[in-house]
Amino acid sequence: MMGRFDSPSLTDVLESEPRILIEASLRPSQGERFQPTGFPDLGAATFESPDGRTHLLVESPQSIANRLELVSWDEAAGDLVEPLRGLPYVKVRVVNANGELLGETSSVLEAHRLNSPYILNDDNEEFKRRLRELAGIPARQGGRSKRGGNDEQLASPVGPLDKRRLAMAALRFDPGSVLHGVFLEKLDGRARLTRVLSGFIEAEDVRPALSGGVKNDRIDPSGDAKAGYGNVPFTRVEYVAGSITAYFNLDLALLRAYGLPDPAMELLVLLGLWKIARFLEEGLRLRTACDLAVRQVDVTRPEGFSFPTSRELEPDLRRLIRECQPHFASPPVTTLVTRYVRKKASGDETGPDTSDEDTD
Repeated sequence: MMGRFDSPSLTDVLESEPRILIEASLRPSQGERFQPTGFPDLGAATFESPDGRTHLLVESPQSIANRLELVSWDEAAGDLVEPLRGLPYVKVRVVNANGELLGETSSVLEAHRLNSPYILNDDNEEFKRRLRELAGIPARQGGRSKRGGNDEQLASPVGPLDKRRLAMAALRFDPGSVLHGVFLEKLDGRARLTRVLSGFIEAEDVRPALSGGVKNDRIDPSGDAKAGYGNVPFTRVEYVAGSITAYFNLDLALLRAYGLPDPAMELLVLLGLWKIARFLEEGLRLRTACDLAVRQVDVTRPEGFSFPTSRELEPDLRRLIRECQPHFASPPVTTLVTRYVRKKASGDETGPDTSDEDTD
């Protein structure tokens, strides 16, 4: 059993606490300015607290989920980082209509994890059948909808859905889908696991820092800017802040409700803590103009629980990955091949004919 960290031990926390709450005080690695995430038709998300101070959403929960997945991935090796090898995930080789490789992706890298259209594709009916079976989701009845397409366009089957079986099925193929949540609406509109691990970054007492520049054209300064020529001046809005804080919430009560075996429960909690630690240690270069560093990390709940480093967690992670092998797919990496043909745009006479293709 675990318990190498400061009191209360992780074992005590697993048995009694509803959640682990972590706050990390951050600062720009250099200078004072930083660039927040931007949203279409909105830009930076600023808001006022009840006391009138201006706050800023630096990183959204959706983005943090993706970044916590990325710290577990070794881009050069095309696989999980070494301490996590043995964890299951789904790998997809995406090919064109002629079978030529277009690229590879995985449930770790896909924004919707197991619900990626490259995974739950008509080409992968056997995998979908197996996932349905393990999750206790009845197969849908009837034909295609009027629009044509995948199972997600058919009515959901009647009968209750057991979230415990759904969580076990997700654990078998991709534990990240349990930690970060997944909505398998392509199989059933009720098949949703909400995030066990969530986070966001906010800045407080913020002020805009305006700057700008110009893209110079050495040949024709007055050229057509719309075509990419000419000198083009631009403005830039960054921010300064009194404080920047990253918040993380590991929902143990939700995880307990899934009724997972004890080793799997422990594994997911340690994996969540490891991802947070690794993100704070190595993943805080969010954008070119947003490179942050950690001032201090505090566990605000439970009181007295010491936040471990990623290295401290890795021996137990490796042990628990071994212990959970009976609950994982064998082999742990499920490899699928998905045929992808881009849907022909309206009026495009040169594009491929995909009138009978489901390209999602």
